[in-house]
Amino acid sequence: MLPFLVLLVLYHTWPVMFGTYLAFTKYNIISPAQFVGLDNFRELIGDKQFWSGVQNSLKYLIVVPVIQLLSIAVAMLVNRPLKGIGFFRTAYYVPVVTSFAVVGLIWTWMYQQSGPVNFVLLKLGLMSRDSSLLNNPGSALYAVMFVTLWKGIGYYMVLYLAGLQSIGRELEEAAVIDGATRWQVFTNITLPGLRPTILVCSLLSTISAVKVFEEIFVMTQGGPVGSTYTALFFTYSKAFQDFRYGYAAAAGIVVAIISLMFGVINFRLTRGGRVDG
Repeated sequence: MLPFLVLLVLYHTWPVMFGTYLAFTKYNIISPAQFVGLDNFRELIGDKQFWSGVQNSLKYLIVVPVIQLLSIAVAMLVNRPLKGIGFFRTAYYVPVVTSFAVVGLIWTWMYQQSGPVNFVLLKLGLMSRDSSLLNNPGSALYAVMFVTLWKGIGYYMVLYLAGLQSIGRELEEAAVIDGATRWQVFTNITLPGLRPTILVCSLLSTISAVKVFEEIFVMTQGGPVGSTYTALFFTYSKAFQDFRYGYAAAAGIVVAIISLMFGVINFRLTRGGRVDG
């Protein structure tokens, strides 16, 4: 375990400790870090741009229940012993292993005013000709959410598929023999059996939603008019554009605390992943 522990300390533990220290300093790389106590956190309290980013990050949590429900549905679909099912499992997983730089560029093109998405929406009368989803402050964030949803379903599908295959088939067969409907089998056997997996997937997707960054960086850069400006993008911009590393570290700690709070809520809602009975 020594090589792994060395890498863990070097690339995880030490950066966390150093970042926490920087949150209480004024630091710009050029000058030595100057300890300022809680000044960075006091400034954050009155920073409207940061709280606007937090608000957008919280809006992003809409993705969590949707992606979980769709992932469970797809997992149940590909869990059937059908001919060629391996191909469909692979096809659903391909977006997961595709770089987001590639995915972001593809979807940015698709969302363009002359792109296929706008073409379909125009034909359905759902959009005006002089607009596009990514250029509209009212729809930009939801357009990026859809890309996150499209890319992430395959990942959670694999986790739910493993959870489904760990549930004893004899339980479902016995319930069917006793006259249970498919919905009763799902709610009384399948769903309780998936509770540990639901906990893990909900935690992962919640943390990812609060800390969303790649999608914003590649597709919108926080625009238009700050409508997709998230908390973690705020942290990035303060660190690598304004070179205020101490202030950015303080914002990062607040984002981490928010993620932890939602993690605790998920843990409570799923009762710690315990399976009934």
